Amino acid sequence: MAFHKPKSERSSKEDLDCFCSILRKLFCLNYASFTPKGSQVYKNFSSVLTRDLKPVFSPNLAILQECGVPESFVRTHLVIRPRMFAENHDKFRRTAEEVKKMGFDPLRQLFLIAFQALIGTSKSLWEKKSIVFKQCGWTDEDVVSAFEKYPRCMILSEHNITATMKFYVKTMGFKSSYIAIRPALLSYSLERSLIPRYSVLQALLSKGLIDKFSASSLVCSEKLFLQRFVTSYEDPYLLKLYEEKRGLS
Repeated sequence: MAFHKPKSERSSKEDLDCFCSILRKLFCLNYASFTPKGSQVYKNFSSVLTRDLKPVFSPNLAILQECGVPESFVRTHLVIRPRMFAENHDKFRRTAEEVKKMGFDPLRQLFLIAFQALIGTSKSLWEKKSIVFKQCGWTDEDVVSAFEKYPRCMILSEHNITATMKFYVKTMGFKSSYIAIRPALLSYSLERSLIPRYSVLQALLSKGLIDKFSASSLVCSEKLFLQRFVTSYEDPYLLKLYEEKRGLS
């Protein structure tokens, strides 16, 4: 499946159109389903656009089909992280088998998320991140349990893990075991979410407007947080503080 023009002579739009055309033919994907994310597809796939997709993707897609992964899940991940499907076939099969052995259900999205984490994490990198978690107070069992609940915890950078754990433990006073039970808490951005929200909640505490708050106050939706802790008090300072901490002003 060669492109009609050399790479140097094609525009990004031409590449994307050709890419979508190939996917339609190989995987019976609907072009319309890609259109809203067109730029994302091109960005994620640009490094492999010059490759013959069928021999690379088809065997790996067949493995997921054998595992019982729903086609709709595969399509979603194909758009978001296509490089994952271009991995070595033997490595792809071994990873799929390992994910199944860990007890992940192919009928749930968590299966492919765990697959992504494992196939993109070498044994040495897994060990490095495990050490970081243990330095924060987790046990080996905590690491495995956290991965089973929230596989993306092993996709986070070592710096991100350390900084976020330090915030929860040192700043908020949570026990590291509390985070191990709720590893999804690690997914929230310090700069865009946790610190700005914590600053607002601390301001409310200092003003005597609230008595306490929990982790759920930090990780609720943006709309709910603003309604409950910012706009409802009709205090311009709170919104100003929140936007300053988020770097919006």
